[in-house]
Amino acid sequence: MNLRVPEDLDRRLDELAAEVHTSKSALLLQGAELVLQRHDRGRDIDAGLDFVATHDAELLTRLEDA
Repeated sequence: MNLRVPEDLDRRLDELAAEVHTSKSALLLQGAELVLQRHDRGRDIDAGLDFVATHDAELLTRLEDA
């Protein structure tokens, strides 16, 4: 896989990689993993809210009226 990185981002990755003693490739892999985790978490939260809305609709209505 080839990845084109803007110069400013490449420079910042160089600096961070040197600071934390790792490679830019490792940093980019960590970033990709964080993006995937964030996406999965958002999907899980949406699924949980949908579950509550469908399975506890009556309870939610009663709470609105309380």
